[in-house]
Amino acid sequence: MKLNQQLSHRKLARVAAIFSILALTIVASAQRKDYSWMELPKKDAERLLTNSPWSQTQVDTDATEMFFSPTRAGTAAIGQSTSRATISDQQSINNNRADRGAVNQEVNITYRISFLSSRPVRQALAKVILAAEREPNDQLVSQLQAFVERDFSSYIVIAVTVKSDDTRFSGPVLQAINSATTGTLKNRAYLERQDGKRLFLSEYLAPIADNLGAKFIFPRLVDGQPFLNSDSGAIRFYAEFNDSFKLNMRYKVSDMIFDQKLEY
Repeated sequence: MKLNQQLSHRKLARVAAIFSILALTIVASAQRKDYSWMELPKKDAERLLTNSPWSQTQVDTDATEMFFSPTRAGTAAIGQSTSRATISDQQSINNNRADRGAVNQEVNITYRISFLSSRPVRQALAKVILAAEREPNDQLVSQLQAFVERDFSSYIVIAVTVKSDDTRFSGPVLQAINSATTGTLKNRAYLERQDGKRLFLSEYLAPIADNLGAKFIFPRLVDGQPFLNSDSGAIRFYAEFNDSFKLNMRYKVSDMIFDQKLEY
């Protein structure tokens, strides 16, 4: 009888301890000034993904389509002084126009380059995905919460998405991104600190149907120490797919503070 009473008292003590911990957690959460990812305004989430310490956009502009030129071969005006190189360049433009049609305006290709391993980016992505659903369900919320809470303690992950004014012009870029491999990018993609130290690619994942884009994976620790710290200054992400397609974006490490700690 006494043994049963002792067991009962121990059980009650454990339950009381659990409730005490839960109560403290609730109080601590109530005192937090930042919003959860579900409460984050959609506009703020979109802004964080386009212009923030963790996510920037690179815009490549093709202005060759701004100026009208006939789409037939051999159209240089009689008596016009035109170099062979210029004729060759123009002929290339004409051939492209014949294949895909002329737009007669500049064309922009925008790359969103984000630290996917940073919590702010994952929170913003979760909010944008949730906001796109007419009737969010508990299963989706749970999946997004798991995505936000995912452990990236061993890796730094850069995600790159592509958007173009005219999808006909983004074709070659998407082909390069989709056909690239870890082997082709291993020595051509890296993170570079302000002191010149480079961290080369560990693994490359081509885009899949998750709307997160291509993923560049780097080790977070080098010789047992974090590659980045609050004194790192600036960090540059660079990836060269070919001679005409390169990604190059710089971030200020001291601005990458979230919940009073460095997030990347």
